[in-house]
Amino acid sequence: MIKIGLISDTHGHWDNAFEKYFSECDEIWHAGDIGNISVMDKLNKICPTKGVYGNIDNHIIRTEYPENIFLKVEGVNIWITHIGGKPYNYNKKVYKQLKENNIDVFICGHSHICKVMMDKKLDVLYINPGAAGKVGFHQVRTLIRFKINKGKIENLEVIELKK
Repeated sequence: MIKIGLISDTHGHWDNAFEKYFSECDEIWHAGDIGNISVMDKLNKICPTKGVYGNIDNHIIRTEYPENIFLKVEGVNIWITHIGGKPYNYNKKVYKQLKENNIDVFICGHSHICKVMMDKKLDVLYINPGAAGKVGFHQVRTLIRFKINKGKIENLEVIELKK
């Protein structure tokens, strides 16, 4: 079993609440628009952190982090990218990847809208943690935590942060 902290769209903003909510996690995954490499440095002090770059990220972040991460964790095939669309409305490239790569969990950011739902057409769990930073139109800053245990996502929780 592994406990994951999921974050996106920090846009360079650090909040000490990240440490509070992720301190018991085994890994943190950042779904892009990091904004400043120092955010990743601080997350890595909490626990090992993986991340992808987003559309606002500079050459430093793009050198350190890829556009996509494909993982197999506890028997679950996971794809993390920044711009992914949403269930039933993916772009052609994303739809093709989801269909051809037997993805169980698709994680993306970009929209600043926290959304967790099953895409029944592709049998994929879609997770967008929303935005944890202060830049953007979102009204609530959010994080997600969950466990992956023997092929299943368990105890998924959305955490709302102070504005």
